[in-house]
Amino acid sequence: MTHHLNHSHKQHSQQDNSQGFLESFLTTLRSIFTDKGVILMLVIAPIIYGFFYPWPYNDQIIVDIPVGIVDYDNSKLSHTIMRYSSSSPRLEIKTFDNEQAAKEALWNYQIAGYLVIPPELEKNVYSGRPAHVSILGNGGYFILNKYVQTGFTQAVATVSAGIEVKRHVAHGERIEHAKTNTQAVPLRIDPLYNPIESYGVYIVPAVAILILQQTLLMGTAMLIGTWAEKRQQYASLLGWLGRICALSFIGIVIGAFYFGWIFNFQGYPRGHNPIGAMVFLVIFTFAVSALGCLLGLWFRQRERSLQILIFSSLPIFFLSGYPWPTQQLPEALQYLRWVIPTSSGMNASVQLNQMGASLVQVSHYLYALALLFIVYFSLLIIVDKRQKRKLHSP
Repeated sequence: MTHHLNHSHKQHSQQDNSQGFLESFLTTLRSIFTDKGVILMLVIAPIIYGFFYPWPYNDQIIVDIPVGIVDYDNSKLSHTIMRYSSSSPRLEIKTFDNEQAAKEALWNYQIAGYLVIPPELEKNVYSGRPAHVSILGNGGYFILNKYVQTGFTQAVATVSAGIEVKRHVAHGERIEHAKTNTQAVPLRIDPLYNPIESYGVYIVPAVAILILQQTLLMGTAMLIGTWAEKRQQYASLLGWLGRICALSFIGIVIGAFYFGWIFNFQGYPRGHNPIGAMVFLVIFTFAVSALGCLLGLWFRQRERSLQILIFSSLPIFFLSGYPWPTQQLPEALQYLRWVIPTSSGMNASVQLNQMGASLVQVSHYLYALALLFIVYFSLLIIVDKRQKRKLHSP
């Protein structure tokens, strides 16, 4: 009986090794589209993610943020500050009699922040004594907090500039000179690559690469794990290349769907470097597919790839250096992160697709991905040979 099983395993191994590049390519594509779980992971899931993940960020500009104002001065100047604050399209003003009431509203999530106008503000301003107002926001929601502080700051700065102009005019200056002296060096802020300063424009293009990697990794590992359970996982060097090309082909199509349609449909800024984006996709998907094959050959079980990889998305995202400065990571992680394709992939993709970088400018990321493919593929062949050697040993 044992001799029969070993003979059967050898037949499977010889059959798999005999497959050339084209036959392995076609067999892999056929297996993908006949396996419901694999096609769900490789094709259907990334398409669904492409539509529904950006959905919460469709309202690109946040407007009418509820905020409070506590006016202890009740003067003409404080009323002017309130009027200018109300004119901001991002703020919806509510007044409170005291700061305790404003704090309770903040704690109950009724407002996102509030402005405190102290007593005798107008008297101190016009007498030349130090004067200030306080802006308090909920730091737990950093985007809302930023807009609250920006809206109030712009309103107070506008009122302050008007006071300075009147003061210069009162000292005999012409109003044109007074306006110039008030702001001798005008400040203009131009946000590049994200002109409306939207959180969706910042996060979605980067996460799209993570989605592409994780779905391709899990789908590939599932497929190889399924073959391992049937003792059909082994292949020749050309056979593995055929498998990787077939899996990469699916990833390239999904990536082109993201870059060419989803980003355009969602109205994200485009860098207009389609050739660079396609070159990146080819190198990136080859590296991810090789890693997926290696993991599938290592796990050798269909479900184990999902059990392990599904929990890796968040750590991988933070290790990429996109949401958190890499210099702030522990030194060991600063080196370890380069073994994950998204560490290079996210930065290269965003620079090519959103910033309009050239291939030369992101070449170091592409070289890193190409090196990862070589390493993953070499390890894949080594693991394949070792497992076959153990299988054939008496």
